Amino acid sequence: MQFTAQQIADLLQGQIEGDGTVLISKLAKIEEGETGSISFLANPLYTPYLYKTKASLVIINKDFELTAPVTTTLLRVESAANAFTQLLEMYNQVKLNKKGISKMAFIAESATVGKDIYAGEFAFIGENAKIGNNVKIYPQAYVGDNVVIGDNTTLFAGVKIYSETVIGKNCIIHSGTVIGSDGFRFNPENDHKKVPQIGNVIIEDDVEIGANCAIDRATLGSTILRKGVKFDNLIHIAHNVEVGENTYFAAHGVVAGSTKIGKNCMFSGQVGIVGHLQVADNTIITAQSGISKSITKPGETYMGSPAFDANKYRKAFIHFRNLDALVQRVNALERQLKEADVNRKS
Repeated sequence: MQFTAQQIADLLQGQIEGDGTVLISKLAKIEEGETGSISFLANPLYTPYLYKTKASLVIINKDFELTAPVTTTLLRVESAANAFTQLLEMYNQVKLNKKGISKMAFIAESATVGKDIYAGEFAFIGENAKIGNNVKIYPQAYVGDNVVIGDNTTLFAGVKIYSETVIGKNCIIHSGTVIGSDGFRFNPENDHKKVPQIGNVIIEDDVEIGANCAIDRATLGSTILRKGVKFDNLIHIAHNVEVGENTYFAAHGVVAGSTKIGKNCMFSGQVGIVGHLQVADNTIITAQSGISKSITKPGETYMGSPAFDANKYRKAFIHFRNLDALVQRVNALERQLKEADVNRKS
C-alpha cells in the first residue's frame, strides 16, 4: 500500500514541510531510512541522522529547530514518538486484519462463534467453546472444550488453551503459550500421587501475554490475570496465583502457587516469587531478584535474592564488593597484633 506524505499528515493532524506528494510504502528507523520509507525523530541522540537520512518522510516535533538543510520531507506534529506509534498501530491493524475460516480448521458443532472471526489452517475449537466477535485464531492454535474468548482477542499460531479457560476482550496471546495446564502439585504422603487440578484460568480484558508462557490452572477456583496485565516472553504463573491490574512482568518471571500480586506492579527480568505471599500495589522488583516474604507496603522497590529494600541493598553491596580488601586488612591487623604480642613477651 502507498500513501502520499500529505495523506499521512492529514491522518496524524500534522503539518508538511517539503513535497507533500512523495509516496510512502514502508516504515523504517531514521538511520536505516531509504526512498519510500517514513521514519521519526524523538530521541535527540539521533538528530544527526535527520540531515543525512534517505527516508522520504520524517516525523519531527512541532517545536524542533533545524540547524542545517534537509533533503527529506518533514511532518511536524505535537509528539513524533506518539505519532509514529499511531502509525505502527495502524500498520499492525492492516497486516493482522485476517478474516474467514479455513477449510482445514476444525470447529465443534456445539461451539458458538461470533462475527468476522478468523480461524487458520489446523486451528481447533472444542466442544461448547464460545468465541466472540472479531476473534483471530491463527494456524495450529488449540481451543479446548468450554473455553470462552471475548471479542477482538487474538491467539497467534501454536497457542494452546486448555478446557474451561475464560479469556476476556482485546487480549493478545503470542505463539507457544499454554494456558490452563495442570498446576504442579503432588502428594508425598500418598505415594507422590498427582493432586487433581480441577480449577481454571481467568484472563480479564486487555491482557497481553508473550511467547512461550505457561499459566497453570488452579487446583480449585481460578488462576487470575486481572485487566491490563502485560507479560513478556517465558513467564510461568503457577496454580491459584492472582496478578493485579496493569502489572508488568519482563521475561523469565516465575510466580509460585497461591501468591497474590497487587495492581500496577513492575517486575524486571528473571524475578522469582515463592508461593503463598502477598505483594502490595505499585511494587517494583529489579532484575534477578528473589521474593521470599510478603511485601505489605505499597510503592516500595526491592532488589537482591532474597530481596530487600533497594536502597539498603545498594549500600550493602558496596560493602560486599569491598569484602576482599576488608579481609586483607583484618589479616594484616591480626599479623601485627601477633607480632606485637611476641615482641612484648620477648
